[in-house]
Amino acid sequence: MADTESSLETANENVEKRDYPTKWYRSTFYNMTILGLCNFAAPGIWGAMNSLGAGGAQSPHLVNVANSLTFCLMVVSCYFSSVIVHYIGIKWALIFGTMGYAPFAAGLYTNNRFGTEWLTLLGAALCGISAGVFWMAEAAIAIAYPEPWNKGKALGYWLTYRLSGQILGGAINLGLNVDRDTAGKVSYTVFLVFIALQASGPFVGLLLNRPSKVERKDGKKVELAILRNPWFEIRETTRLFFTKRFLLVVLWIGQAVFAEAVFFTYLALWFSVRARALGSFVSGLVAVICGNILGNYLDRTRIALKTRARSTFYLIVVIQGAWWLWATVNVTRFRVTKPTYDWSSHGFGNAFAVFVLLTVGFQMNYLFLYFFITNLAKDEPEIIRYAALLRGTESAWQAVSYGLTSIPLFAQVGAVYFNFALWAVAIYPAWLVLRHFGRDNESVVEHHVGDLTIETGAVRRSVEQKTTDGGIVGAGKAIDG
Repeated sequence: MADTESSLETANENVEKRDYPTKWYRSTFYNMTILGLCNFAAPGIWGAMNSLGAGGAQSPHLVNVANSLTFCLMVVSCYFSSVIVHYIGIKWALIFGTMGYAPFAAGLYTNNRFGTEWLTLLGAALCGISAGVFWMAEAAIAIAYPEPWNKGKALGYWLTYRLSGQILGGAINLGLNVDRDTAGKVSYTVFLVFIALQASGPFVGLLLNRPSKVERKDGKKVELAILRNPWFEIRETTRLFFTKRFLLVVLWIGQAVFAEAVFFTYLALWFSVRARALGSFVSGLVAVICGNILGNYLDRTRIALKTRARSTFYLIVVIQGAWWLWATVNVTRFRVTKPTYDWSSHGFGNAFAVFVLLTVGFQMNYLFLYFFITNLAKDEPEIIRYAALLRGTESAWQAVSYGLTSIPLFAQVGAVYFNFALWAVAIYPAWLVLRHFGRDNESVVEHHVGDLTIETGAVRRSVEQKTTDGGIVGAGKAIDG
């Protein structure tokens, strides 16, 4: 008994240690910065182009078809991404994932300037093949690299770079189109900057540390690798998808990410060129602030995990419902009146504000999805598999959303109606998973502290309560499929 108490005290001391000596170029902050810069150069700039409304095109339909193709292929590449990690490692998987974004930007440039359509679709296909691997790799790194007490802040910091692309895109576009108070396509000069930035992504990725080289303040090593054979990985990834705890979250993932195509199409349909640029800029700034506030809140270990999880869930449910109701009223009226809002137009504030708020909701939902996945994964390989499943499921929903919004009637009103309904039906299944966070610990999970392995049960519960109080990675992996 005395040995058990001594082990518990040792475990407690090891977990609480926060001043382990680290080199700045091996630290988690350094690596999250590099990861953020990769995010900025790849999906961040992709988001910047989409935030122009329909990729900057006059009509959203071709670009929505291209985006649907991208996300369809991302479902496949996400599914096989753990196999790719097995062969080339997580760092090179991330680098490979950045390579397909620049061709997509080139396709949008040629379409915008010359009316070429085939390169837009080819670029979308190349982007889809690489981006699925990138999304899995960056998600796994963002979850596995930071210390337990820094995960929420690290996620908010990392996702800030993605929105920085949107903010930059909006600022550039606003400067180039400030006098354009009518509908139309944006200046093609914008895309030359975007292509250059996206082409830099693989080179930035070279600066990332491999997991074995990362130095954390708690002294723990990061072991983010796939060691089993590829067919085992495919079977395990498939098995995890069909577990009850993941399937219950699928609709919640859907209501979160379906929205992106909806509010960007909303921006493209009903606003002038310069108002679209302003929307991209302002919504990105507001979303950055709100996302980082949420990340800091989720790291407040003085507040019980159960309280943090449930209060965040309630907040997102309520505000998303309010914003979808607002958007529903707007688009129902717009379909009849066919407006083009400029910032000097009467009623601009009402039409514009809901776009900004839906963008904020998307960012908060996105960060909260990582909270879910972090509380489901039992070990490092599962982090990779769950990250692949999360990103693959996101991609499937976004393929559907961009595909449907390429249909004119659905783009105008149907997408908002559908997303509103999806939000409503997703709440209860997600709650069935989330209600266990911070309360139950029945899963057979091992808690590793240095060289000490503590089996789950009464001892594990005692250690987790004393040490992490369920930090963002804490207890709550109870719903097994």
